[in-house]
Amino acid sequence: MDIRFTTDRNSYKRMTTEELKKLYLLDNLFVPDSVSLVYSDIDRSITGSAVPVAQNLKLESSKKEMAAEYFLERRELGIINIGANGKVIADGIEYAMGNKDGLYLGRGTKEIEFISDVSEEPSKFYFVSYPAHTSYPSKLVHKADSEIVKLGSQKDANKRTIHKYIQPGLVQTCQLVMGLTELDEGSIWNTMPVHTHQRRSEVYMYFDLSEEAVLFHLFGEPNETRHFVMRNEQAVLSPSWSIHSGAATQNYTFIWAMGGENQDYNDIDWVAMKDIN
Repeated sequence: MDIRFTTDRNSYKRMTTEELKKLYLLDNLFVPDSVSLVYSDIDRSITGSAVPVAQNLKLESSKKEMAAEYFLERRELGIINIGANGKVIADGIEYAMGNKDGLYLGRGTKEIEFISDVSEEPSKFYFVSYPAHTSYPSKLVHKADSEIVKLGSQKDANKRTIHKYIQPGLVQTCQLVMGLTELDEGSIWNTMPVHTHQRRSEVYMYFDLSEEAVLFHLFGEPNETRHFVMRNEQAVLSPSWSIHSGAATQNYTFIWAMGGENQDYNDIDWVAMKDIN
């Protein structure tokens, strides 16, 4: 497990891009036949992936870092499959997951196994976990059953479809909120105008980008921004004080996951365009 101790809203201003990347950029996800895990001190999130090819993969506790007998002993978990068809088996219950299907697993789930239907076309399970104070029922959410919101315009290059998978009213959780946003062809901007939300942290994972494409993710306080150059299937941690916005050389999809003090998707502190520097 990779442990990330991040910085505060003042120290980052004196750091180089490479120093910031080591703290906030997750660039080693989706390794074949491997479970990748990154533990962050930001709301104690764990971000990870599992790509079962030649073998099934189990999600197990890293006892030194987690001090838990099993991964979800004191946690909850959201999973979205960005690869080919596969399944997750949780305490003997099988959840079939196609591309961009989602799954919530509640606290107390002991055995979790990831399986691809066809090894030549593996699943790519992406997941985010936050601490949980109680247990709620696990639930599979197919992409077609997510709450769908269409926003933006072609004129502003931000026409997009938001799919809310794990959120109040659809899936009951302790603090996890999770979904994905798909940008239409010709649209490149996400989360612009920018915002922060002091009461929650967030993780963005970008995918559906070609090998030639690059994405510029904006980070930092609105009046002193930085940027990360990102590529396909990379993720970035966003503390509550930081903006999280981006633009790419083509359209793309990104998964967003939040945890913190509340679960209100619209609890947002907007930043006026004139205040971004």
